[in-house]
Amino acid sequence: MNLPLTDPVLLAQDIPDVLTARLRSSGQAVCLRFSHKGDLLASGTAKGTIAIFDLETNGVARKLKGHTTGRTVQSLSWEKSGRYLLSSSIDWKVILWDLQDGSRVRVVSLGAPVYIAELHPQNHLQCVAALYEYRPVLADLTSPTKPIQHALPNLPLRAPHEQDANPEKADAKHFTTVAAFTPSGSHIITGTTKGWLNIISTTTRQTISSLRLCSKPILLIRLSTSGRDLLVNASDTIIRTIKLPDLSNPALSPDQIHLDVEHKFQDVVNRLSWNHVAFSSNADYVMASTLMNHDIYIWERGHGSLVKILEGPKEELGAVEWHPHRPFVAATGVESGRIYLWGITTPQRWSALAPDFSEVEANVEYVEAEDEFDIQPEEELVKRRLDMEDEVVDVLTVDEGQLEREGQLEREGMGERGREGEGGGEWRMPVLLDMGESDSEEEMVAIGTGQFRRKSTAREEGDEFLEGEGGGVGDESREEEGEGNANGNGRKRRRGE
Repeated sequence: MNLPLTDPVLLAQDIPDVLTARLRSSGQAVCLRFSHKGDLLASGTAKGTIAIFDLETNGVARKLKGHTTGRTVQSLSWEKSGRYLLSSSIDWKVILWDLQDGSRVRVVSLGAPVYIAELHPQNHLQCVAALYEYRPVLADLTSPTKPIQHALPNLPLRAPHEQDANPEKADAKHFTTVAAFTPSGSHIITGTTKGWLNIISTTTRQTISSLRLCSKPILLIRLSTSGRDLLVNASDTIIRTIKLPDLSNPALSPDQIHLDVEHKFQDVVNRLSWNHVAFSSNADYVMASTLMNHDIYIWERGHGSLVKILEGPKEELGAVEWHPHRPFVAATGVESGRIYLWGITTPQRWSALAPDFSEVEANVEYVEAEDEFDIQPEEELVKRRLDMEDEVVDVLTVDEGQLEREGQLEREGMGERGREGEGGGEWRMPVLLDMGESDSEEEMVAIGTGQFRRKSTAREEGDEFLEGEGGGVGDESREEEGEGNANGNGRKRRRGE
């Protein structure tokens, strides 16, 4: 959008307020993750497939298929440049995808269903994973044939008087449910079924600090971009934010690590439980989707007060994600599997089109000038037009001041994103011209009960109709599978030419 045509007040708004779009992936979307640059949105489905959406067009940019069909994709993790994507599933496998061509760089079985897996911030060939009823794993994927797996501890670090009499028996009942790297990758933060937070050194693979938050399992942990704020969602209906020390500081000793709860967010009236939580792009806000409810709650961290409730579809929302750079929120519908997007509506300021153009709030009577509509001689009109054509337009002189201003705006907009990727360059995913039909519902036009037609029919002669159920989009009968790249299954019916 042309920023000069938007209201500066709206540009300063930092909370989304309206449902702007609905997307549909090949199956029921259950997890989401924005790329670090914010131009792509990855979604994993209950069928085991992955769809990458281009947020400029809301269309599917790439489809990936590699997990066992029918096994849910549990988590997604982006590499910093956006070229590599790590997916995990309950089929025991983690897959590292190369989005340059949609190929599978690594496919590793971890020996148990995976709760969550995350890539190392500095090395895309290393990841950490929390496994079902097993110890978390730090996996080195450098070798394509023999990946190295290091088991991480489950038990928290306790004082001598708090230690269990039988550690082996206690370890058999104490499992890790979530794991995440700090932004520097020097430490791993895990949450357990007994409500403990553990900080584990990546190099020594030993727990250096622990904090007990509650007696219920920890469902999700999220770190802010700076790594100094931790967001924890537990089964006790309380969302907590915790201030973290600078764990990347080599002078920091384990004795100096103190974890203190900063804020607690909860609904004391309705006692709502939370499905998923996330930080805003600048970590000034905390967002959560609610169990058995269709609202998204947003709290302000400064005072811990509720500032916004996003209302959207009339169905329960699952995973929610906040865009890394702007007020833009994505969430999955638990029942339909659709992806819903919230943003800010920015009406244009037409007065910015010309200096003498003014907007009026009500109709005003226009008084024409005395000679405004007089008939002019043809010779005078031709002479006036020729005089305007004789005006010299300088297209060669460079305005250094304008270049400097444009460069400053570009640097402010891109920030550190322009230096991401391997070798410090910026990577962009190639466009697939033979992608096939997009799964975005915005491209569908209803023509009857359970029948839909795409807005663009230029690819084939004749009209195409897709059969669906009720108001949904039907499956497609044609299956196209490339190397880690597939389109969904289903039925397609074509009317005669």
